[in-house]
Amino acid sequence: MQSHQSIIIILFAILNFVLFIKGYIETRYRKNAFKTVPYVLILFGIFVWGDAVIISLFFVLTSTLSLILNDWILFLLIFSAFWLVRSLGETIYYFNQQFSKVVRQPPKKLPGFWIYQNDSIWFAYQIFVQCISVITLITTIYLAHLWLG
Repeated sequence: MQSHQSIIIILFAILNFVLFIKGYIETRYRKNAFKTVPYVLILFGIFVWGDAVIISLFFVLTSTLSLILNDWILFLLIFSAFWLVRSLGETIYYFNQQFSKVVRQPPKKLPGFWIYQNDSIWFAYQIFVQCISVITLITTIYLAHLWLG
């Protein structure tokens, strides 16, 4: 692994450790487990503070493993596999939200509502995360091939 790759993994681990602490405080003490996080955290698969507690800890541990094994491809493979599983789960979530009487996220508050302007936003979100599923399936297969190579 090259030094810049190690630095990226270290910074990723540190950021996730900070997010873990913030998520833990928000969830445990402020009772904000379902509070939406800043949109930039969606890149980490974190949508609410309760997600941050588990996902950030997962990324800290997997980053540490990648550093110990000195394996950049493993780091990328884990990230890709995580997003494959996460996007499949989100597809199911938005499918269920489309037909649910309980609305956890009002459509008017979602990015993209200005295009869809009603609850059809749910199928748009389903299709978006399905596209992520396809991309990460391909990258996971490719990276697994390189890693096992």
